[in-house]
Amino acid sequence: MAKPVVIVVGADKGGVGKTTVSRTLLDYFSANNVQTRAFDTESPRGTLKRFHPDITEIVDMTTTADQMKIFDTLSAGPSVTVIDVRAGLLSPALASLRDIGFLDAARSGQITFAVFHILGPSIASLDEIAETANFMSGAKYFLVKNFINDTQFFQWDQSTYNSYFHRIKDATDLTIPKLNEMAYEQVEVSSVPFLKFVANKLMNDDPANYSFVLRGYVRHWLANVWSEYDRIKLTDLVGAKSTTRGGEK
Repeated sequence: MAKPVVIVVGADKGGVGKTTVSRTLLDYFSANNVQTRAFDTESPRGTLKRFHPDITEIVDMTTTADQMKIFDTLSAGPSVTVIDVRAGLLSPALASLRDIGFLDAARSGQITFAVFHILGPSIASLDEIAETANFMSGAKYFLVKNFINDTQFFQWDQSTYNSYFHRIKDATDLTIPKLNEMAYEQVEVSSVPFLKFVANKLMNDDPANYSFVLRGYVRHWLANVWSEYDRIKLTDLVGAKSTTRGGEK
């Protein structure tokens, strides 16, 4: 049986586009034929579930019952679990994983654990790195600069960022480029995964009538995002092989 893989996507600040990153991860795994399930901790509403309803369950990660729903079933379902952590709950969520022995299991090699920490443009966002670093032993730690939400610049310079970045052994940084605003808005209105939008399909796979131009913007952007995931060898991390993908054609 394949070793379970758990990917946590989060930030201690809201509005940094973490759910957008989760959506690109689910599309990436789908395109690479990696069976994946997801948990949306925006209880009770859920944003991730709106775009990936078939594989996403809404949970309250602060409750023991829902922690059991996630972690007691790691070996029973798809090998990869993506957890989209509600804004402000990244550090508390990692503390909970420590308390239930999950981080120890990751350190001992029983579970592959990765954290995608979405950084905002403020200096305060860098302070989150220091707090999160305390939990990163045994984990693959990815620091994500996400430009999707109209972030034109980061208030910190590269040397300041490096001083935080180098505190964490084996941390990897990656960049999510900006998507054309009108294209992003159209995907939001359509409430479909990026892959289905590019393929001009509704959620049920019936033909849609999305703009050719906007689909082109999304296709190009998604290919750039996926090239970052290829660069960090994300398929190797989850024990899969990269395949030829329709989103990049």
